[in-house]
Amino acid sequence: MTFDRSVKIAPSILSADFADFGREIQAIEAQGADWVHVDVMDNHFVPNLTFGPPAVKAFRPHVKTVMDVHLMIAPVDPSIEAYADAGADILTAHVEAGPHIHRTLQAIRAAGMKAGVALNPGTPAEAVSHVLDLADLVCVMTVNPGFGGQKFVDMTAKIRRLREMIGDRPVHIEIDGGVDPTTAPLVVSAGADVLVAGSAVFRGGSVADPAPYGANIAAIRAAARG
Repeated sequence: MTFDRSVKIAPSILSADFADFGREIQAIEAQGADWVHVDVMDNHFVPNLTFGPPAVKAFRPHVKTVMDVHLMIAPVDPSIEAYADAGADILTAHVEAGPHIHRTLQAIRAAGMKAGVALNPGTPAEAVSHVLDLADLVCVMTVNPGFGGQKFVDMTAKIRRLREMIGDRPVHIEIDGGVDPTTAPLVVSAGADVLVAGSAVFRGGSVADPAPYGANIAAIRAAARG
């Protein structure tokens, strides 16, 4: 993965057809997805239960771009090696998920993955100020995590603050929650460069008719570029 700040669209497969993940992943990549975003939830840190390492390992052969795995679980550290073995390219942990985010990010990098750190809406940008040299990505939640399809929470001031704090470090700012052609330009103008979108990408399409996926991705990208 070479670093650049061009806008990247990362569809969340939480909105895909759960019975056909392999072909769904292939379809979104063929329709222009830059990354594939995998939301892991544990029904403990967040009120929902989704995927574990075996599912992520099953997704891996279908992902030709970047597999961006977002852990909404606590604790994180005991699972890091399992997600490395499953083939995650980027592994993101929440700063709120445990007391030792510095050690968690060190462990993610030591396992051979890019390290992400996520911030819930109620957590200030300053919570990651001392780990930016260990992070490859900061994920700003623009919904409270746990469910897809939620209404966007405006975090543009936080995004601008993170952009200042990051400076010239090669760190992505990712936005997760409520991203669509209306909200994309707000977050990109504030400094974001990776946009996670679930329902806004998958709406109206299917494996049998994937063209709407491409149209939705293109609409988000065009709006983000202004």
